[in-house]
Formats: sequence, structure tokens, C-alpha cells
Amino acid sequence: MARPYNETLNEKEGYVLREFSHDTPSFEYVWHRDMEDREIEVLDGEGWQFQYENCMPYHLQKGMVFDIPEGEYHRLIKGYNILKCRIVRKCQIKI
Repeated sequence: MARPYNETLNEKEGYVLREFSHDTPSFEYVWHRDMEDREIEVLDGEGWQFQYENCMPYHLQKGMVFDIPEGEYHRLIKGYNILKCRIVRKCQIKI
């Protein structure tokens, strides 16, 4: 299954730039969880929403920064144009 985004890795700076298309069908933006903590910065996009499990969705706005904890279910609700985000994966050392 193809992912509903395109991404570019910036190894030197340690982040990923990810673009989500408003042309992607809504059903492709599924509930999921990630294997590591992530910090998300919204760079551009209008009408997009983010939702954690058991919470109401909230609108994403340019400049917003938020965290997604490892293993927490979440999803995107698509907006009106391309959503662009910077994603920093926060690796954890587990002992």
C-alpha cells in the first residue's frame, strides 16, 4: 500500500519534510501509530486537522509545533491544499 505523502530526508539537519496532498482520497488517511516519538512543525496547509485517539480533532495552522508520542494512535483529516510538515524523529534509548 502506498503512503499518502511524499517525503524528503534532510540527513544533515536531522529532519524529514513531508507533503500530504489534498487530492488523496480521505480513506487513505488512516488511524495509525508510530514506532518513535516525533515532533511536528506545520509549514503550510489550510483546512487540515489532526486527531489523537479519544480526542476531538483540531485545526493545524502554519507555525504550529506539537509532539506525537510513540505508540499513540492518531490521524490526519485532509484539508484544502497541500499540507507541508517538518518531522523530527526523537530516538529513545531503551534499557
